Amino acid sequence: MVNISEWDASEYLDDKESIIEYLNAAAQTDDPRLLQTALGDVAKARGMAQVAKDAGVGRESLYKSLSPSGNPSFGTIMKVVHSLGGRITIEPVAA
Repeated sequence: MVNISEWDASEYLDDKESIIEYLNAAAQTDDPRLLQTALGDVAKARGMAQVAKDAGVGRESLYKSLSPSGNPSFGTIMKVVHSLGGRITIEPVAA
């Protein structure tokens, strides 16, 4: 019998470098839901209440925004990324 457990990315995001790499990898997929999920994983790893406080948003609002059914504003995304020690940059697409 094979035991399969659910993998939780937030258990492995324990330093700023791995967090930024994880978020960049998610952003490079061009899938907004994947980036939203990655932000949720990182917020969980860092502590949702602390991330919400650092981002200047309500904890409940952040949970809702980063949930699979959430629809965060771009402003919220920017605040969360900044609170996690990152910033959003624009690069040209490779031809």
